[in-house]
Amino acid sequence: MQDQLNRIANSFEKFASKLAFCIAHRFYSYDELKKKIIIIQKLIQDAGITEHCNIGIITYDDIETYASLFAVLFSGHAFVPINPLHPAERNESIIALAKIKILLDSRNTGGIKILPSKITQINTSIAKEANAAFYYRELPGNQNAYILFTSGSTGVPKGVPITVSNLNSFLHAFYAQGYKIDHQDRFLQMFDMTFDLSIMSYMAPLCIGASVYTVPFEGMKYMHVYTLFEKYEITFALLVPSILTHLRPYFDEIALKKMRYSLFCGEALYEDVVLEWAKCIPNAEIQNVYGPTEATIFCMTYDVNRNGNNKSLNGIVCIGKCMENVGAIVAGENFKHIAPLEKGELCLSGSQITPGYWTSELKNKESFFTFEDKRYYRTGDLCFCDEEGDYFYADRLDFQVKIQGFRVELSEIEFHAREFLKSHAVVVHAQQNELGANQIIMFVENYKYGFEELNNYLKTKLPPYMIPAKILSVDQFPLNANGKVDRKALLLTIA
Repeated sequence: MQDQLNRIANSFEKFASKLAFCIAHRFYSYDELKKKIIIIQKLIQDAGITEHCNIGIITYDDIETYASLFAVLFSGHAFVPINPLHPAERNESIIALAKIKILLDSRNTGGIKILPSKITQINTSIAKEANAAFYYRELPGNQNAYILFTSGSTGVPKGVPITVSNLNSFLHAFYAQGYKIDHQDRFLQMFDMTFDLSIMSYMAPLCIGASVYTVPFEGMKYMHVYTLFEKYEITFALLVPSILTHLRPYFDEIALKKMRYSLFCGEALYEDVVLEWAKCIPNAEIQNVYGPTEATIFCMTYDVNRNGNNKSLNGIVCIGKCMENVGAIVAGENFKHIAPLEKGELCLSGSQITPGYWTSELKNKESFFTFEDKRYYRTGDLCFCDEEGDYFYADRLDFQVKIQGFRVELSEIEFHAREFLKSHAVVVHAQQNELGANQIIMFVENYKYGFEELNNYLKTKLPPYMIPAKILSVDQFPLNANGKVDRKALLLTIA
């Protein structure tokens, strides 16, 4: 299988003068990106980093951050993206878990508390042009390319390492989809760089010499997306479906004739909304794509028919069939493969599946199993497969949800709330707001005080998308027949 990172390295020569990135309406060529990478590679060398290690990158919407990601990879290491807007305690936990000794930071601001005795922090933006040459140290397939930390049910972030082989498999399968794209295309990159969908949004275009247009961190994301669509005539966009709920009031004004591919991932895609969106992009192919972080970005696709008659369940568009390097089964009890149309847990196999969680043997035992000589990952998604081999998402088997495209385990929020509240029972639920996007609702049993202190405490423990939109006190939690808290009945208390 072709080394996809080598394709990116070749793009620096083949497309030297062409636009690589547009960031905050400033343009950077492939040659300028390469020069930034050379500078940062020299910084890594000067720090004495020789053997493969995990290097932390404080992520900002700037060219130095993107150059840092590639400098780490091309230097033979793995990157760990760290969002400076997330709580310091959470970020310090990630730094410790990943055993990070060097942090690349383009701003050196106080957004994250750094402990100098433990790690070395390098400001990449003030580094001077290096008297050095670009180099690419090819990584073995089983070596980690990056580690992403997601929500963990114990309150500790959970590391998902993705190997070079996993990444190559995804990019190979991505291009095997047959997208008619080349160096003239313009890709949108709207995601936080700690979110795996960002990786497709900047790596796939650089493999072919295309251009990447990034969405600023500040302000309303959906308005930035709208502006970039129109100003730069974006041709390829991967979005989370909740963006459509915000753009919907403007659909009558949106006419994006240059858009050729519109992909959706990270949340349920509702057919009624996407068919309205189709009128805004008259010449685009529309896909619903699916995949957990553990299966490297996305691994299943479904082509949406803009004229309707799409496969769907409860209004949610089908997630389709597996991409080239992935297999799937719907498993019942004891991980047995069950018949078409029967609901069970979706389990994935193939070369895009992570080798296992970072330093979490117990979680690995819970999440991976072998069936008929294939290793499978348990997604936790309740699904079924129809007789034509298309998969449908039905629900979650646990209490994990998607908020603004981010995967969130509600039990992590409950964990931190209980830490603060001590003796009070807590239940956290996800509920759609008036725009159709998920939001967090927290219920606290028999709590007679204000919630300002609790809310402030949670902000020190959790990223913004995990902070409850509402916190409500309920005199006594309703119980079901099994004596467990009836979560659905709780939602009825605010209906």
